Amino acid sequence: MSKIIHLDQLDLNQSYSYADYLTWQITEAVELIKGKIMVMSPAPNVRHQDISSNLLGFLLPYFKHKKCRVYAAPFDVRLYDRKKSILKNQEIQTVVQPDLCVICQPEEKLDKQGCNGAPDWIIEILSKGTAKREVHIKYELYQESGVTEYWLVFPEHQTIHQFVLNTQQKYELKQMYANDDMAVPSLFPELEMSVNEIFDTWADD
Repeated sequence: MSKIIHLDQLDLNQSYSYADYLTWQITEAVELIKGKIMVMSPAPNVRHQDISSNLLGFLLPYFKHKKCRVYAAPFDVRLYDRKKSILKNQEIQTVVQPDLCVICQPEEKLDKQGCNGAPDWIIEILSKGTAKREVHIKYELYQESGVTEYWLVFPEHQTIHQFVLNTQQKYELKQMYANDDMAVPSLFPELEMSVNEIFDTWADD
């Protein structure tokens, strides 16, 4: 079998596994969503990167001496239905690269490739090219796989939507943050983050 070094060598209508994904040597950034290739947007813009850095500025010191680990994209997260046990690479059909994720069972879920199973907390920073994916496709995906808390960050409106799994394992919108609010994760109530500081970016509108 010839090496896959260009995206056009792949059939976007075909289903692939994580085992296939590991063999590819393409330069384009892609995710697998239930076997289907999703081409990621070009490199994030300055505003996106500033917001990600600002969030890391809160997260890294908070988790420094704690068990939970923080990772920023690019970082592979393999997902599947929470009702299933850990799957083999050839059985996994979804691998995503969240902007930020927090994993509190590192000894169970981390390996050399990344995270095998649902992180506890995922943060996605939206852009025009990814809004539909994060708001609809990944929302359902993260809910199904058991990501306890999911934050959608909207740079254009400078707001954050906080979703948390309820007792029926469905997402509920717990809070929307903006302006002078302090954003507080449900999982880590001691962590308070200034929304103004999160959206403090060098980039102009």
